[in-house]
Amino acid sequence: MSRRGNCYDNAHAESFWSRFKAELLDGGRFPGLEEARLEISHHIAYYNAERRYSTLGYLAPNHFETHLQTTSKLCPA
Repeated sequence: MSRRGNCYDNAHAESFWSRFKAELLDGGRFPGLEEARLEISHHIAYYNAERRYSTLGYLAPNHFETHLQTTSKLCPA
């Protein structure tokens, strides 16, 4: 965390919760606590591993990492 008033204070968390609410909840509610836990864990796994990110050239993190490793093997330093 940075000092108070810095606009980048909580940007990563705010971005995650914004996407979470828009993609998973869509204004709805969960029928129960177990359903909520299950859906949230699935969504977090998707968000961290499979969702495409514009900063990675619209690739999922797993695909970006594989591409990066393949490229680095082809171009030794």
